[in-house]
Amino acid sequence: MVRYPAVAGQFYPAVPEDLKLMLDSMCEPVPKVKAKAIIVPHAGYIYSGKVAAATYSRVEIPDTNVILGPNHTGLGKKVSVFPEGVWVTPFGEVPINSEVASKLTSFPPYEPDVNAHIYEHSLEVQVPFLQYCSGFRDSLSIVPVVFSFVDYATCERAGEVLARVIAEEDSLIVISTDFSHYVSADRAKELDSLAIDAILNLDPYELYKRVVTYNISMCGVIPATVGIIAAKLLGNDMMKKSLRIKECKIGEGDGLSEIE
Repeated sequence: MVRYPAVAGQFYPAVPEDLKLMLDSMCEPVPKVKAKAIIVPHAGYIYSGKVAAATYSRVEIPDTNVILGPNHTGLGKKVSVFPEGVWVTPFGEVPINSEVASKLTSFPPYEPDVNAHIYEHSLEVQVPFLQYCSGFRDSLSIVPVVFSFVDYATCERAGEVLARVIAEEDSLIVISTDFSHYVSADRAKELDSLAIDAILNLDPYELYKRVVTYNISMCGVIPATVGIIAAKLLGNDMMKKSLRIKECKIGEGDGLSEIE
């Protein structure tokens, strides 16, 4: 399967040379750190590209990158994993890590689905950054996952499954979200600070609760909640040992009872 760009020429330049020049101007040659997860925006590059670039410039880009984003179109399954094939950007093709995608979709709530990805921009705009900041490495791969709005219990399950599946991988979780939409700057600052504080405290339940309670128009609250849950599990050495998938029989039940 080949997924062609839906927003090239709109959210970012469609001409490779122009795209590279833009990223040259945004990305900085700074010391890099190893990260389990990052949170980056997905608006057009002229609006939020510098923020995304500041983050991508500071982290090591591994071969496997699981990109979590919100479903803006309403198409497809509630938790949709692009299962195999390649994604095309102006810089060329990036393969799907079909092994990781297959393991994810062996457990609920993840399902293989292409429709949710056809026109979705929240994941697409991250791929050129990954290509550029990895030095256009041939071994780069992605696992695109799109989330519709789900309850917190489903977020917990999704985060636990994701942590289990990538526990043995050298991987990065890329969380794609924008914050408040269509409100004044003062109101956005007030509301967004509530969500950002919960994120900085690594408190996924508080993040979910605040966004729902205060009606914060943060489009990526579900990917952020799931990503924080997974990152916290992966950051716990004792938990990481219990998340090893080699002892998990894929396909028998939901497997979550095996988490110690």
